[in-house]
Amino acid sequence: MKLELVLEYSDAKIAKTILNSVLPDNGSHVSSVLKGNKITFRMEADNAGTLRNTADDLLACVKIAEEAAGLISGAVPDLDGDSLLE
Repeated sequence: MKLELVLEYSDAKIAKTILNSVLPDNGSHVSSVLKGNKITFRMEADNAGTLRNTADDLLACVKIAEEAAGLISGAVPDLDGDSLLE
């Protein structure tokens, strides 16, 4: 199974900052490409559960990087219902 996520930011500097913030956590599980103000993340797994866990981890790291960069503030709803704020 494969998943591709594309995140778009207001400018290339912010996109690069976010990408550099999450690179150490990705290891070999997620590949990424930065083009201008867009980051494309690609991940692959043998099953849906593993792919979902990888995507959840990545998005949690992105959220923290965005908060640290001042892009978002306040409480963000838990969209997947697992009680973790991600």
